[in-house]
Amino acid sequence: MLKFKINKKIISKNSKTYFIADIAANHDGSLSRAKKLIKLCAKAGADAAKFQHFKAETIVLDEGFKKVGKIDHQSSWNDSVYNIYKKASINPKWTKELVMECKKNKIDFLTAAYDLDYVDELNKFLPAYKIGSGDITWREILVKIAKKNKPVILATGASNFEETKQAVRLIKKYNKKLVLMQCNTNYTNSNENFNYINLYALKQFKDTFGEKIVLGLSDHTKGHSTVLGSIALGARVIEKHFTDNNDRLGPDHKFSMNPKTWREMVEASRDLEKSLGNGNKKLEKNEIKSVIIQRRGVWARNDLKKNHKIKLSDLKFLRPCLKNSISPFNINKYLGKKLKKNIKKNNIISISCLNS
Repeated sequence: MLKFKINKKIISKNSKTYFIADIAANHDGSLSRAKKLIKLCAKAGADAAKFQHFKAETIVLDEGFKKVGKIDHQSSWNDSVYNIYKKASINPKWTKELVMECKKNKIDFLTAAYDLDYVDELNKFLPAYKIGSGDITWREILVKIAKKNKPVILATGASNFEETKQAVRLIKKYNKKLVLMQCNTNYTNSNENFNYINLYALKQFKDTFGEKIVLGLSDHTKGHSTVLGSIALGARVIEKHFTDNNDRLGPDHKFSMNPKTWREMVEASRDLEKSLGNGNKKLEKNEIKSVIIQRRGVWARNDLKKNHKIKLSDLKFLRPCLKNSISPFNINKYLGKKLKKNIKKNNIISISCLNS
């Protein structure tokens, strides 16, 4: 079984779910606001606060987006794609302060490094690397991150299974510590998106890669129903966007979780974790007494004499079921047997009452 740590938190298929609050662009260009969001997500139960380190000029081509225009969720943006990325980028001078704020709030600092220089520059601050869905086919950054030999969290949005497999195999050549996240990269906040989350892809990941990966989910839908479903299917690392106010202007606020909904998600997930069990059906400790009060015992319908041969018409099957009662399921084995003693009406019929 694959098992590793992100700082002090154990990550495995049997561990508690690790929750990543992706602050992303929700800092709105303000360091003090970024720190505030770290504090809020830590209070709400996140294990990590995550950012995105990119420079507009090393992630998007202005001329390229002018040619294709604004597509999908970008169609609602009130500025050019290049300028939106420029506004959303983190000042690299913030990094140390963000790391310290995370330590102060006892939460892990994570970020996605979206260029090769950032992979190196951020290494000393990171307990793990997140690779965004858009870079799943960028071989150079996959190898560079994998070679850092820290846990890798790979999102798979907008990719097919062949692309997913080739990325996993490439990373695995250099690094064993991999979280593979099912992800759908539609950021429109539409309820229609639930039709495309495809949580059963987690089963395909598990069937294909087995114990070589830990399952995860990077999600952009409303609420936390997909999160609960993914945990039930084995996901143990969850990433969702986080803000303090869904009505703020910005590319990520609308589909983000807020402190209230994040806390509700974590609490519901912890309840779910407790309820999953080990997969072996058994009589549980808390239901032992239910056997007595809910099952049917075998009771004498009338007074019965010693040496009487038991007939079905002599019996009634009613609650409660005392510990020494014959099981109604096996009653055919005892029909025709003689009683060893007199049995009064409404007394239990036990094996000890019958001749073998």
